[in-house]
Amino acid sequence: MSIERNGASAPDYFRSRYGNSRLLFRGPKRSLDKPYILFLGGSTTYGKFMHQPYPGLVETYLSQDCLNLGCLNAGIDSFLHDPDVLSIANSAEMTVLELPGAHNLSNRFYRVHPRSNDRFLGASPLLQSVYREVDFTEFNFNKHMLGHLQVVSPVRFEAVRDELRQAWLARMRLLLGTIRSNVVLLWLRTPAIAGGIGLEPLMVSSDMVADLVDDALETVCIDLPDIGQPEDMEGMVFDQMEAPAARHTPGPASHERIARRLAETLGEQM
Repeated sequence: MSIERNGASAPDYFRSRYGNSRLLFRGPKRSLDKPYILFLGGSTTYGKFMHQPYPGLVETYLSQDCLNLGCLNAGIDSFLHDPDVLSIANSAEMTVLELPGAHNLSNRFYRVHPRSNDRFLGASPLLQSVYREVDFTEFNFNKHMLGHLQVVSPVRFEAVRDELRQAWLARMRLLLGTIRSNVVLLWLRTPAIAGGIGLEPLMVSSDMVADLVDDALETVCIDLPDIGQPEDMEGMVFDQMEAPAARHTPGPASHERIARRLAETLGEQM
């Protein structure tokens, strides 16, 4: 059964691919022949449960073609290793990059799926030596695995956190150095999930973002405290199985807030 608000029907995501990329993006597919602003990001940029995510709203406000390359569960590795995505970014007037969490990337401790970066593929011998009592075959997702490691030993978990932060910063610098168009970093700070391992995006600190200032045109930081509240979920569409995920996903009110801030910032740069 669908939970529909304001009489809305289920969103049509018009899933699309570009070139030889194996990533599925939010559609409908757009022409690359006209000037465009590119929006690159994960599930929020994709707009899960949403009829109109923030890139579409920005397009309306600015009357400028906006290409949404939001991809569910994508992290830095999804885009950094996709030549077609990088080519599209290099041809954009500007690129808005939603900052991903530090947990969804391969590092010295574990490997993630090359496209669905939230999926845990396996622990390295190093991580297995640090957490000898943990059976890593029990985990399919990074967040679940990391939450368990933190419970088992908060002290040992600090080494994992430090590794992820260092890997994130190095990988972000590489991505920003590869994209030739001007990049606006979009830092969406959302509340921590009860029993989780920190604020979203996970393990990304103010100091880490500050270290990227010289690599980007601008950084837009937006707090989204209302996620999961009735006023923010009004207009989202999801079924009962999806309800837990929907409560941790930015809704229409949050997307409106993001779009207005970005339209103001991008308008000043155009």
